[in-house]
Amino acid sequence: MATKPRIFAVVNQKGGVGKTTTSINLGTALAAVGRRVLIVDFDAQGNASTGLGISRADRLLTSYDLVVDRVPMEETVLSTIVPRLDIIPGDENLSGVETELANDARRSYRLRDALMTYVERAEQGGLVKYDYILIDCPPSLSALTLNAMTAANALLVPLQCEFLALEGLSQLMRTVEAVRSGLNPTLEIQGVVLTMYDRRNNLSDEVADQVRAHFGNKVYNTVIPRNVRLSEAPSFGKPALLYDYRCPGSEAYIRLASEVLQREKARAA
Repeated sequence: MATKPRIFAVVNQKGGVGKTTTSINLGTALAAVGRRVLIVDFDAQGNASTGLGISRADRLLTSYDLVVDRVPMEETVLSTIVPRLDIIPGDENLSGVETELANDARRSYRLRDALMTYVERAEQGGLVKYDYILIDCPPSLSALTLNAMTAANALLVPLQCEFLALEGLSQLMRTVEAVRSGLNPTLEIQGVVLTMYDRRNNLSDEVADQVRAHFGNKVYNTVIPRNVRLSEAPSFGKPALLYDYRCPGSEAYIRLASEVLQREKARAA
């Protein structure tokens, strides 16, 4: 029996916490150890697409076309510079999804329906079978984020090691509970990843301690450091793991990928 892909929504309604950086580099690290990975760029800014070297001119069909016009998924997928890592690009049209789908009673299921249709057809042969699908969500609890949560098996939550990082997380948790009760009862949290950690700053340790006290073993052991090379890489259209695989940020994402796989193995056992 074919194994269905595990679908993770990379989500936090706060901007600038490392969602796109995590999607790109975790996806690259998983691909590097032989997994077949798809990133769905579900943010109107399209930063995941840019960070993987997909030019605006090449985004002929995007995740907008997938969920609004129901274009078959295989027509929207582009290969990237990373072997075994594909992407469905995103662009500014995504900002109109809320309005476009306002009158559709099943608007929150559009992405799930598209992914599941593809998976069923892939099992019959002729289409790429993915091991992991990572949905890079926008910085809001919008129709796009609800679609991602409805489609996902689990959430991966990047959390910045800075003051007020925990503010807003309670709102995210309330949204998760609402999705569980109405749209996706099996949704779980795969893990919380601490990002932008600065070991010279006591506040980073305080935030990390607070988050671990609140979420316990849901928090990954790996923390993602504040790292210039991570910030530079997207402007070169590369994940940090290709731009500088020896930098602390790249090494951290390799460790994170290992943790994610360990949790998946334990879950399946």
